[in-house]
Amino acid sequence: MPFLSSCCTDGLTHLCDSLLACFVAGISDKCSGHGVTRFTKLLSSWEIGDGSWDSWTMPLLEQTSIACEKVKNMTELSQGYNMVGLSQGSLIGRGIIEFCDGGPPVKNFISLAGPHAGIASIPFCESTVICIFLDSLIKSEVYSNFVQEHLAPSGYLKIPTDITDYLKGCRFLPKLNNEIKGARNSTYKERFASLQNLVLIMFEDDTVLVPKETSWFGYYPDGAFDPILPAQETELYKEDWIGLKTLDEAGKVKFVNVSGSHLKISESDMKKYIVPYLGDHPSTESSSYEWLWRVWYLTKDVIGLNEDQPLLHTTY
Repeated sequence: MPFLSSCCTDGLTHLCDSLLACFVAGISDKCSGHGVTRFTKLLSSWEIGDGSWDSWTMPLLEQTSIACEKVKNMTELSQGYNMVGLSQGSLIGRGIIEFCDGGPPVKNFISLAGPHAGIASIPFCESTVICIFLDSLIKSEVYSNFVQEHLAPSGYLKIPTDITDYLKGCRFLPKLNNEIKGARNSTYKERFASLQNLVLIMFEDDTVLVPKETSWFGYYPDGAFDPILPAQETELYKEDWIGLKTLDEAGKVKFVNVSGSHLKISESDMKKYIVPYLGDHPSTESSSYEWLWRVWYLTKDVIGLNEDQPLLHTTY
């Protein structure tokens, strides 16, 4: 289940002259997870639902709805905030942006390994109890009501050779990506296109997301598993269903490719690609950037990280 964190609270308030940042964690993550606690070492955080278990079993629309109510109740976010999504959390983050009526505006959205165009296979997991349960579900029809209600990743499983059933039975991604002809919502597009910056980070050696290019909205064509289309050649982009083309043509989309496997981002890449977008005015020279990085640098010393040591290592 996702959790959200804000960076301008408690003892850091007097240092902060930038927008708050919310972090939406991925599948199998929880606030106490080792990789996540490193990522949010100096941030106050709270969790939605029952951590790892709910991240696998609670439908994504329900997770998004809970997160929406949380951000609406955080008065410190009322003037806008920045958001970082980790893996499945990137989809929930996008759901907050598109679906959350009356929610505060998101300024910058940074997505790490987000399966934005879907995945062609259910990601692995390492918890024996959870995996036994999931294996039994996966053996049944993934687009059935039962699986959609009990297996969160089924909400973005997009089998290229089964598009008809996907559009009919998948309950989350077709809505999030405005894929359903005749039911496309212009409000979703308007909200997503209002972002100041969209940073899409793909991991070069990612084997959890199939295909890894889904992190950039790239995917297979309908009806085949080959080739992998870049985002700009997909119907979602060309017909601008969610405003991705609008953002891209305005120079607001950053397609970032980093080395490493799923969510294993180094300190140097975090400094280069994430931290600059956590302030009011994204810039490597901004005062917001400087204070944010000073805080993170001190954190790094405390927990003993090296410059290129992965900060995140989560069980997707």
